[in-house]
Amino acid sequence: MKKGDEERGSLILLVASRGVHVAALERVLNMDGSYRWERSGPAESASSTKIADFLARRARFDEDSWAIELDIADPERFIAETMLTG
Repeated sequence: MKKGDEERGSLILLVASRGVHVAALERVLNMDGSYRWERSGPAESASSTKIADFLARRARFDEDSWAIELDIADPERFIAETMLTG
C-alpha cells in the first residue's frame, strides 16, 4: 500500500480477511536491538478511510515507512504466529 526507503523505515502489516480489516501489526525495535511485532493502528473492521488516515499520520512521522496489506484466510492464526516469532 505504501513503499518506503529500501534500507530503513518502519514496517506495517495491514491484515485483512476477505477484504475486511482485522488488524495492523507494526515491527518495533526492542531495547536489546531485536525486533517484535506489536498491534497498532485502526481497530478491527475499520473503514478504508480510517486506514488511509492512519497511514497518512504514520507517513508524517516516518516518511520511509512501508505498509503491506495481506488478505488471508486465517488472520488470527497468522497474527498469533507472527507475534510469537518476532
